[in-house]
Amino acid sequence: MEQTHALGRRKAAVARVYLTPGTGKVLVNGRELENYFSLESLRYIVNQPFEVTKTEGQFDTKITVDGGGIKGQAEAIRLGISRALCEVDKEAYRSTLKAAGFLTRDAREVERKKPGQPGARRRFQFSKR
Repeated sequence: MEQTHALGRRKAAVARVYLTPGTGKVLVNGRELENYFSLESLRYIVNQPFEVTKTEGQFDTKITVDGGGIKGQAEAIRLGISRALCEVDKEAYRSTLKAAGFLTRDAREVERKKPGQPGARRRFQFSKR
């Protein structure tokens, strides 16, 4: 098997994931996973697809991610890894990843600010007099 790639998105974050058979090394924008995501919870989100499919240490992962915040980037990477694993072996991994909810693109986006208001839904304080 050669390199497999997939795309993951969440809010404003876009992650391109490249999987190759290897030893489980994860590079995010040229940095180690531990250096890029300092919080343990974000590293857990990134590694969830490997844990669910029991493929920890079987694939080397190279990721380029941009846009959004660190939480959105971690969730975009999770979707990208899940999609890439499905391309590797669809019948083996797809059902477990789908049951865990990792193949669903979270389509929620930030609502735009409207003119004449301080935010998307917020209104200026009403004054009767």
